[in-house]
Order: sequence, then C-alpha cells, then structure tokens
Amino acid sequence: MEYAYGRVSAKDQNLDRQIAEFIKFGVSERNIFAEKKSGKDFERAAYKRLISTLKSGDLLIIKSIDRLGRNYDEIIFEWDRIVNGIKADILVLDMPLLDTRVKKDTLIGKFISDIVLQILSFVAENERTNIKARQAEGIKTARAKGVKFGRPKTQYTKQFLAVVKQYKSGLLSQKQAAFLVGMSRQGFSYHLKKLYT
Repeated sequence: MEYAYGRVSAKDQNLDRQIAEFIKFGVSERNIFAEKKSGKDFERAAYKRLISTLKSGDLLIIKSIDRLGRNYDEIIFEWDRIVNGIKADILVLDMPLLDTRVKKDTLIGKFISDIVLQILSFVAENERTNIKARQAEGIKTARAKGVKFGRPKTQYTKQFLAVVKQYKSGLLSQKQAAFLVGMSRQGFSYHLKKLYT
C-alpha cells in the first residue's frame, strides 16, 4: 500500500502543492496524511496516525526530507524505525537517491542512501537553527526600535475609572459597579486587579 505524508509549519501555509504531487504519483487521497505543525519534533497527530497505519511492505512518500522533520537525530531515528523496524519503504520525491526500494540489498546502495539521508537531515536541522537565529535577530532589532510585543495594555474608559473610584471609596458594591460598566462581577474583579498591578 502507498501512503504519503505532507507537512507545513504554519497555519497560513498551504499543503496543496504537496498533496497534488502525491496524487500525481498515484497515492489515493484517503492515504495522504497531512498537517500544519512544526517540524521541530515528531509529536504530531497526523504523523502518529500514519506510523500506526504503516505495515511491512508499504511505501511512504514524502515531498522532501524537511517535510518529514527538522531535527537531525529524530529524522535519522524515524527513518530507521520505518525502514528497519516497520519494514516499510520510503521515497523522497525531491531526492530520488532517497528511495529505499532501489539497491537496498547492495552495500553501495545502502551507503549512498545513508550518506544522502544524513546530509539532508543535517541541512534540514541547520535551516531550522538559522530560522530561529533570524527570528531572534529580528525581534532584537524591533525591540531596539521600540516595537512592543504581546498584547497592548488595556485602556480603560473615563466611565470605568469613575465607577472604580466610587467602588473603592465604598459608594458602590461590587455588583452595582459591575452592572454600571456592563460586566459580570468576575469580569469587573479581573479588570480591577489588572488596573492595580
């Protein structure tokens, strides 16, 4: 049986190109496992479902090695688990040398496949490290320019502040104060704490 696994890191990225490649290759849509999840580890729901589905003799197709993951040690471990543990084959569409069906019984075929896998796994993790470094640089530069991250501080209206003043001076109960500003008692209490912390 042929299966395929597609992945993108962000929710705003598109899986269509990978899925189209799998269908073009001949993989049935019901056998395509795809998700929008970081490749930093293999704690991914669709990937786990795929692994529990794979059987000996099956073929797993991926578009490129970095779609499998971006952690060098974990890519090598998962590759070994699929090929030697489950005894399924893997084909990487963007790198035909990574096809465990070809020359897997010859020493030279295994040697070439292992070297290419290790190089590409290194490249995938290195790219992830570079992305993180670029993000950190961007954040540092933005902070130096005065850009604030996170939620903006809540701005309270004059009406809210006047009601809080009356509540603090004992002229209003918490229930009355909350009613006047259109909040539940819990909501009023939350914003009161936020105002004074």
